[in-house]
Amino acid sequence: MATTGSDAPTAPPSAPAPHGPRAAKPPSPGDTALTSSAIGVSDLVFFVVAAAAPLTAVAGVAPAAMAMGGLATPLGYILSGGLLALFAAGFTAMSLYVRNAGAFYAYVARGLGKATGVGTAYVAVLSYNLVEIGLVACFGFFASGGVRDLTGFSSPWWLWSAICIAGVGALGWLRVTLSAKVLGLALVLEVVVLLILEGGVLGHRGTAALDFTALNPTSLGGAGVAGMFVLAIGAFTGFEATAIYAEEARDPRRTVPRATFVAVGFLAVFYAFAVWVVMGAYGAQDAVRVAQGSDGSDLVFNAAGRFVGSWLSDSMRVLIITSAFAATLAFHNAAARYLYALGREGLLPRRLGRVSPRSGSPGTAVAMQSLVAAAVIAVGALSGADPYAVVFLWPNGTGVLGIMAMQALAALAVFGFFRRDRRGVSAFRAVWAPLLSCLGITVLTVLAAIRFDLLTGASGAINLGLVAPIPVVFCLGLAVARHIRRTDPQRYAQLTTVDVERD
Repeated sequence: MATTGSDAPTAPPSAPAPHGPRAAKPPSPGDTALTSSAIGVSDLVFFVVAAAAPLTAVAGVAPAAMAMGGLATPLGYILSGGLLALFAAGFTAMSLYVRNAGAFYAYVARGLGKATGVGTAYVAVLSYNLVEIGLVACFGFFASGGVRDLTGFSSPWWLWSAICIAGVGALGWLRVTLSAKVLGLALVLEVVVLLILEGGVLGHRGTAALDFTALNPTSLGGAGVAGMFVLAIGAFTGFEATAIYAEEARDPRRTVPRATFVAVGFLAVFYAFAVWVVMGAYGAQDAVRVAQGSDGSDLVFNAAGRFVGSWLSDSMRVLIITSAFAATLAFHNAAARYLYALGREGLLPRRLGRVSPRSGSPGTAVAMQSLVAAAVIAVGALSGADPYAVVFLWPNGTGVLGIMAMQALAALAVFGFFRRDRRGVSAFRAVWAPLLSCLGITVLTVLAAIRFDLLTGASGAINLGLVAPIPVVFCLGLAVARHIRRTDPQRYAQLTTVDVERD
């Protein structure tokens, strides 16, 4: 079903076919449409939860959040999940009417105007690519260290990053359902080891491990809570990617909303409980002191070794490598689909809008994404940059900030989309949820920009140089849109009109 512009009335989605979702329909040679009806709810959940990398978030990032937020940290994850659930309420309401692999681009264009949408599209390409590139370096860092610790064999991080790029590129080229299976396996292993840790702590300490002082709202007044919220909400990054796969989903009017709420709800509960139990392993106050000390980065691993055994700690150190690979694959797929969507629209070279007739994947975009990642990793390796502190944290910080900014714009776009015609959607989902989530995410985005050093470990001019590309690319998108409107009004009118209705 095609619409004719951001201000044109949009018909509601048709009812599902009486005999259920159609079977997956691969594209024909030369087609520019992704394979339809290929992805179900569980596949979508695997994509977005694996992108959040639960083991990396709990073992690698949560100690830093505890060091800043103190006792308020578990509550911070709950409140962050609640804020994003508000965002999801409006986001999924709009997903009934807008189905486009460009997701944020299409949403913002429909709700706030095509020019703003194109600016958002360029920010999306930048952000998802940077996060994926950073995760490639993260994988190389963890893999190199893990192999050295387990076998004594030293190997350069960039070699493992190159292997990661090749593996992710191959999976991205193949059918999207294969990626979902790989992500599902990695996700299950991550969740299992953390559940074993939680069981070990609760088995040894009993109810004493559930320290309710860590859930006291008065602790939210601490000086470092703002920084904690930045890290907490960053742990959910990627959940919004459910909409990116709407063109490939079975029965998207049900699949996308269900997967989005399942992903947000699972992550909020899982993060909050895991952090709460880990703090209980030490005692809430002692856990904060450990997190703030020199051994803070090993807080979760040490708890695993103490309450379960060294085998679990070693397993977690191995699985954090697979966690990084799974997150890389998830963001690679998302970044490739943005390249594909903009290539299809002519906002990037149209070759990127082609799909593979065999797999139905955006093959040209996958290849381009892999080449870009390889080039950045090569520069990092040749310059001798630290793979974690620089090649991972710097691109990842910019990417996360860009995604948060897009979330705020998308929330406002939902309000703009339903402002003239609610289309039967409740006032809560069409008005209050998007406006409240826009306000909350905007505040957190500003805090993240102000305290960007928390995301990058850098300071001064470096942070300014890392933040600047986001507004610069956004303004570039605005300029491109205005040029198209001035020189080719017919083409401008057709931007973001590709909605795929395959129920």
